[in-house]
Amino acid sequence: MAMETVPEKKEKPKAVKLLLKVFWFLVSEWFVIGMGVFVALAYKFPSVAKNHGHIRADISIQYGAVAIIFLVSGLNIPRQKLITQAANWQAHIVTQAISFLVTPAIAFGFASAIRIAHNADINQWILIGIIITGCTPTTVSSNVVMTREAKGNESLSLIEVSVGNILGAFITPALVQMFLGKHTGFAYGNPTNDISLQSLYARVMKQLGIAVFIPLFVGQVIQFIFPTQTKWVLAKFKLAKLGSFCLLLLIWSSFSTSFASGAFETVSHASVIMVCFLNVGLYLLFTVICFLAARCPGLPAKFHFSRPDTVAIMLCGAAKTVALGVPLINAQYGSTSEKVGFASIPLVLYQGEQILVAQVLVPIFRRWIEREAAAKKLQEQADLESKKAPVEELSADTQAASEEKHQESTSASGYSSESGDPSVVVAPYSTESK
Repeated sequence: MAMETVPEKKEKPKAVKLLLKVFWFLVSEWFVIGMGVFVALAYKFPSVAKNHGHIRADISIQYGAVAIIFLVSGLNIPRQKLITQAANWQAHIVTQAISFLVTPAIAFGFASAIRIAHNADINQWILIGIIITGCTPTTVSSNVVMTREAKGNESLSLIEVSVGNILGAFITPALVQMFLGKHTGFAYGNPTNDISLQSLYARVMKQLGIAVFIPLFVGQVIQFIFPTQTKWVLAKFKLAKLGSFCLLLLIWSSFSTSFASGAFETVSHASVIMVCFLNVGLYLLFTVICFLAARCPGLPAKFHFSRPDTVAIMLCGAAKTVALGVPLINAQYGSTSEKVGFASIPLVLYQGEQILVAQVLVPIFRRWIEREAAAKKLQEQADLESKKAPVEELSADTQAASEEKHQESTSASGYSSESGDPSVVVAPYSTESK
């Protein structure tokens, strides 16, 4: 009988393997590539996604895209978890103190150092923009998306975003006025068109209400009424990726508005390059400060925040928002002033760069959290096995003791070991009976 020959699988050529590796690498880095594509589109066609442009990005993106992000969060986060994190006052103090005390002071320090250097290539209004960037609260949307991707505490991130932007509507204008005072060296940036900030507060509260609180509430209601269907939809349609795409739309809108104003064309290349490098350095510095504040090396481990909480604090404490910064600049200098374009450059670039750097840090944060989770799982298994061992020893000892006791009782009763019947009793041998 002839043996059947199994057809050998043909290996793919090396060129095909290489192309597949490149393809899947590009797919995995779709967000970074998409960011580059949208910035290029903003540069080439700025009128499409600028504020009051063809697609009315000030409504469709600034409200619509942000609302989708928080609707997904409302569908995904359990209600009890949100309530628990709302009471996490330690995290609120650390995050908001860094956002409104530490980062503004550091940004002011760097701006002062650059001003003292008297570099003629650096536009002085760029320095005003750096100070305003440091004074703004955490960004509204990217924190939640990045925290979710890093497997951090998404519900804590969402609470920090809400608290930070509500406080920022009142604290940020006061900080800007303080840092642009007469004796700071930046008095030229103190706005002469100091219109009432009531319109600024109204705008911020309107955006938070329509784009954050209402979608979050709707998502929570849907999750409460249809819990099983909600989980199925989230998993089936991968709605978490939808939030990342909405972030790209926000970047597109921000850069389109900046390119349309012509700010990048009128400012010197040295100013733009300086701002790009400074923004990356500031973001990394703020992230390190947040980490040290959340897990201070000198304190016992019980005073440290958990790793998911630490990731949320790092992503929220280091980020800055355009949603409050740009309206503040417009309110103080007038939307038609060329100063608006110059002062907005650091803030717009910071938003794009913080998302880009966070995208690089997210896999590192995720592995850091997963390692702790894996270690905890192994420890739990070891503890379970160690608990089982004494129980098994105890049961063995108990069984041996019961057998010994049974033997003693058998011999004491005079049971016949030969007959095996406890009813047959062997009489003791007596010489007198003979």
